[in-house]
Amino acid sequence: MPSRRLKEYLDKEGVKYVCISHSPAYTAQEVAASAHIPGWEVAKVVMVKVDGEMAMAVLPANRKVVPQDLREMLGAERVELATELEFRDRFPDCEIGAMPPFGNLYGMEVYVAPGLAADEEIAFNAGSHTEVIKMPYKEFERLAAPRVLSFST
Repeated sequence: MPSRRLKEYLDKEGVKYVCISHSPAYTAQEVAASAHIPGWEVAKVVMVKVDGEMAMAVLPANRKVVPQDLREMLGAERVELATELEFRDRFPDCEIGAMPPFGNLYGMEVYVAPGLAADEEIAFNAGSHTEVIKMPYKEFERLAAPRVLSFST
């Protein structure tokens, strides 16, 4: 079952979504394969610290964050990848590394790669390593209010 917080939020907002169960998967590419979704269509969340503040960088499973590009785009002094130890307590309703890309539910900014913003749908971990939610990108954009920035390779 998706994270209760996420499910209640999507239901309250009237979002049409599909929950896809799959065998346990821990990397974004494994999730894509298990859920039978192309890697470029599955969004992964990479936690970053922007001038010491936690934020979500959301990008296709087959891409990598380039912290320097994100730093330049944001005009920040420092951008670095966060460690699990630094963010695990921020997502009490999610398995570590399976948090959905809704920073607004957890008090943080969301930055999304243009490749995801160009798709009609977005698929992402639903708070566990065995479920993915697939929904219209426009609904994700409406709810999460991400900033679209080029920060991946």
